[in-house]
Amino acid sequence: MKKDPDLEAALSRNRRWIVNNQIKNMILRCPGQAASVKYLQKRFRTLDLQGKAVNWLKKYPCCFDVYLQNDEYYCRLTKRMLSLVEEEESVKDMQEPFYVERLAKLLMMSTNQRINVVKLNELRRNLGFPDDYIIRILPRYPDMFRLVNHTGRKSSMEIELLSWNPDFAVSAVETSALERGCSPCFSCSLPSSWVQSWERFHEFNAIPYVSPYDRARGLVEGAKEMEKRTVGLVHELLSLTLWKKMSIVKLGHFKKEFSLPDKLNVLLLKHPGIFYVSNKYQIYSVLLKDAYNGSELKEMDPLVVVKGKFGELMQEGLHEYNQRHYLMNLEKQKKKGFVAARSGKKKDTSTESSAQDRDKVSGLFNPEERKRFYKVLFDDAGP
Repeated sequence: MKKDPDLEAALSRNRRWIVNNQIKNMILRCPGQAASVKYLQKRFRTLDLQGKAVNWLKKYPCCFDVYLQNDEYYCRLTKRMLSLVEEEESVKDMQEPFYVERLAKLLMMSTNQRINVVKLNELRRNLGFPDDYIIRILPRYPDMFRLVNHTGRKSSMEIELLSWNPDFAVSAVETSALERGCSPCFSCSLPSSWVQSWERFHEFNAIPYVSPYDRARGLVEGAKEMEKRTVGLVHELLSLTLWKKMSIVKLGHFKKEFSLPDKLNVLLLKHPGIFYVSNKYQIYSVLLKDAYNGSELKEMDPLVVVKGKFGELMQEGLHEYNQRHYLMNLEKQKKKGFVAARSGKKKDTSTESSAQDRDKVSGLFNPEERKRFYKVLFDDAGP
């Protein structure tokens, strides 16, 4: 798939944010909301980071306050960062009805209205769910959800849907069609020069839309109608995420729950007008094209807005760090230049004097100069 600079930028924008958000959560879970840098260093590998933790933290002075206590470095969140944490928690409280809807939609799309908790935890941040979503949401909606565990093992715990809400069984594609007053269909974003891809898209779009909330009974594996439903299901899954994107590996973990094909990446690459597939940071990700305008989301979840403020605070601190180090390096270069200039001046002076000495010595071996020397010598030695 040809790289799209705007969508590549959208994929990379949150990379540093994701890492620092995880560091933030680690610090908040520590006693007194302060973590030793040694502890964070041990967790660096899990964050896919290398180098010294203290150097990374000092790059973001607006987010992290690194201080020395009892000959050991510790890290806590700055006041501005803590203020954003409070704002984020407030937004999460207000967004609870949307979490309920997202969770219900996921369960309604699954084959047996049940999803493994361990697998769902992998997507909770993509979906905007709070870390404690199980104890925060499930007890408040006992008529909709329940936890089931048939084996007694923690890894086999599942969330089950108890009641079907028809108001939730409307996909993003169908909602868009209702707003435009047309039949449900996918939108396509491709260069006009991709003639064959456009032809394949129009042929695919002509197949009647199959809602991901409809049962797949009667649909034959490998048939165009089944492919249409699968594309619609992946489209709907991505539309439920905050940034309308997901790791293909994580998506593939739900093959059983959503009846996804074994070669999911092949299916996604077949539809470049609907999905954008990238290998940024050696992680295959899929992004929903119609959710973006250039590199920006068309519609931002309130939680994305708060997280955007977090990103701005990070950028401000990084700029401050880079500016400070630039000035420090400039000062070092000035000092080096001054020393080099002084040593160069001494070298030039010694070179000049040695050159003069060489000229004097070499002059004695010049035949004409030697004649004059002896002429003067013998003339001065008269009777």
